[in-house]
Amino acid sequence: MPPKELTSFKQGIKDGLPICVGYFSVAFAFGIFSVGHGLDVVQTLVISLTNVTSAGQLAAVPIMAAGGTLVEMAATQFIINLRYALMSVSLSQKLGKSVRFVDRFIIAFVNTDEVFAVASSKKETVGRRYMFGLILTPYVGWAAGTLLGACAGNMLPEIIISSLGIAIYGMFIAIVVPETKKSKATLFAVALAIVLSCIFNFVPVLSKIPSGFTVIICAGLASLIFAFLCPIDTKKEAEQ
Repeated sequence: MPPKELTSFKQGIKDGLPICVGYFSVAFAFGIFSVGHGLDVVQTLVISLTNVTSAGQLAAVPIMAAGGTLVEMAATQFIINLRYALMSVSLSQKLGKSVRFVDRFIIAFVNTDEVFAVASSKKETVGRRYMFGLILTPYVGWAAGTLLGACAGNMLPEIIISSLGIAIYGMFIAIVVPETKKSKATLFAVALAIVLSCIFNFVPVLSKIPSGFTVIICAGLASLIFAFLCPIDTKKEAEQ
């Protein structure tokens, strides 16, 4: 019997609200960061409306402010955001029959780490209505936070601006910890990914690898190792 499809738009909104709150604070900091580098409020807002990637946006602003080339910008964004390609491929296997071809492009646009984690954690397949609800609130939070941050400019003390970025880490913890409590394999896979990340960060030769590739390598290795050691019984999951 195939797994049920989660189709509630309201449930998607509800699941997306914690992400929205976290994104608001991080986007607020980005808005101040962008204006501080010489971009105006409209330019800053357009960046967040057309891109939903904190690391990519933070890397792009200094390049624009310094008058960097399009090649430099494209290469930087490709490396930093390459992991989203893998996440989109993985999430596509979780999408229900109600998700149409065009819907996949819309969902991919806001398929951030947190959206991917929440959608992937569902036992059911996720339908288009649920996914639209899930991506709507984070997108609004990201845009609203950017706008207010850009308007605030550099009025707030630097220490407050820096502390706003902590919210994104708290959000990751809130998403990952419940899953690790349910499965020892998930816990060990997360632990292995952390160890690998530390190795890439502190070993001189490996630390030169761009962060985007590091994320892909660590997540990929940890996933492959535990997919081999602790394979998921798909037939058993389908029966549940």
